[in-house]
Formats: sequence, C-alpha cells, structure tokens
Amino acid sequence: MSLTGSIKKTAKKAQAAMAGEPRKEGDEGDILDTLKREHREVALLLEQLTQSESAPERRSLLKQIKEALIPHLRAEQKVVYDAVIALKDKDAKIDGEEGYIEHETAEKMLLKLEKMDSFTAPQFSAGAKVLKELVQHHVQEEEKNIWSDVQDNFSDDDRLEMNREFLAAKQKVRLH
Repeated sequence: MSLTGSIKKTAKKAQAAMAGEPRKEGDEGDILDTLKREHREVALLLEQLTQSESAPERRSLLKQIKEALIPHLRAEQKVVYDAVIALKDKDAKIDGEEGYIEHETAEKMLLKLEKMDSFTAPQFSAGAKVLKELVQHHVQEEEKNIWSDVQDNFSDDDRLEMNREFLAAKQKVRLH
C-alpha cells in the first residue's frame, strides 16, 4: 500500500473513532492485512507438521490446518479471486484462475493426508512436505500477483469491504 493510501486509511479510522462510531468486525485492516496474517498462521502450522514425528500431534496439527485453510481458501476465492477474475485485465484473470487451481490442489493434498492409515508413515511425511511447499509457492505468487491486482484495481474502501465479506464468507464454510 502506498504511503498516501496508509495515511488516508489511518485518517478515516481516526475520524471514525473521534466521531464515536463503533468499530465493526473486519475494520482491523483491509483484506490484504487479514490474508497476510492468515498466511503466516498456516505457514507456522505447516512447519510444525513437517517437523513433528508424533502421530497424535500430526493428527491435531492436520485438523488445525484444515480448520484454518479450507475456510480461508473458499472465502478468498469467492471474495478476492472472483473480483480479480471479473477485471478486464487478461493477466489478472489468469492470476485468479491459477489461484483457483492451486487452492484445489492444496485442498486435495490435505484431504489425502487426512485419509492416510498411518500419520507416522514415510508417505505422510512426504505428503506433508508437498503440502507445505505447495502452500509456500502459492502464497509467494499470490502475495506478488493477486495482491498487486487488488491494490491496482480496488480502493481502500473496497478492500475494507472485501475484508468484511471475506470474514463473513469464512463463517459460512462447512467442513466435512
């Protein structure tokens, strides 16, 4: 975000606070702030998963990753990717479609890990490593390409609204 954008956002928050307006869920920052925080949280869980050798710990971490990742992926697609795909820019459309494909691949890998018979088998360790690398690659590209598309095409107010929609959409995701 540019310095001017940061100043405008801070000024709006200050004005709202001085006017006594109640702070709404999702006003903590724009969509990119929320996504960055969630990306870091999942990265830490994936790091713990790949380092663990305990079946109960791996099972617990996998559950935590699923509970964090699946709602994130689905809400991000609905709110961010669909908005980027709707832009007239061909490269932005490709970025959005690529994100959908990478999300689908990560979700399939996560479900495959869940169904494994042994959480201590070499196959589980390999699958956990693949999931971690897939998510790392995806996050790097997303934070470069998709975020640039969002910053270039959506105002500060748009991104605040996207954040509210994202948080609401996450609440509606049901895990199976």
